[in-house]
Formats: sequence, structure tokens, C-alpha cells
Amino acid sequence: MGRGSLNFGYHCPLIFDFLLKRIRHACENREASNQLNEDSVGSDNPFPEPVVIEFRDVLDLHSIPPGQVRAVIEDYLEEARSRRVRRVRIIHGKGIGVQREIVRSILSRTSFVIDFHDAPPEAGGWGATLVTLRVDSNDSE
Repeated sequence: MGRGSLNFGYHCPLIFDFLLKRIRHACENREASNQLNEDSVGSDNPFPEPVVIEFRDVLDLHSIPPGQVRAVIEDYLEEARSRRVRRVRIIHGKGIGVQREIVRSILSRTSFVIDFHDAPPEAGGWGATLVTLRVDSNDSE
């Protein structure tokens, strides 16, 4: 490496994680300050109530707005744990790897995640991550 170039190899995940925390914190603050009361939501809103989606062992992030991905993944993992699901697949897409790194950052910090790795080619390859969760017999149902 040249004298003026920087090597972020080791620090990149730390920097990335720090930035994600800062962005999430800023979004939460913005959401809190922009709370809308029920009267301010237009009558043309097709989804005045939260949409409940049937739980499956596969989560496809393609339809999730980028600002909600982290919260959706965390909630999904908690739901999978409460349902005693041992293995899930999270489809993040191939792209340039940003979503993949977000997913893996969350997985690496989640205490009940035992293992995660790329899916086999027929299940999405490096565009999906297979996750093994710890299912404790003493967890509440």
C-alpha cells in the first residue's frame, strides 16, 4: 500500500456498525419528533393499521424500505425464537453487499444465533443467509 492510502480492512466492520447505530438513532429521533396523530393521517392511506404478515421460515427483504430493515430483522429473529424455529433464511439480495452486511452485523450480535452462512446456490447463494437459532427448552412460548 502506498504511504497515503488507508487500510480499512480490519476496522471496516466496526466503522460500518458504528455508522448504522448512528443512522438508526437519528431515524428514531426523527420518527419520535414527527409522530403523527390519527387525525393527520389522510383518509386515502390504504394501510391505516400495521400490516400483519404470516410468519414463514424465509424473510425476503426486497420489499422492506431500507430505513426499516434493521428493525424488521430484529423483530423477525425474536418472533422466530418465540416460535422455536431452529433455521431461517434471510434473503437480502446480491447487489453490492450492503444489505448482506447489515443482516450479518445483526446476526453476529444476536445472542441466540448459533451460526449463519451463505445459502446454497439453489436457495439464493450469497444473496441469502441461512441462520441457525438456539432453541432453549426453558424459553417461554
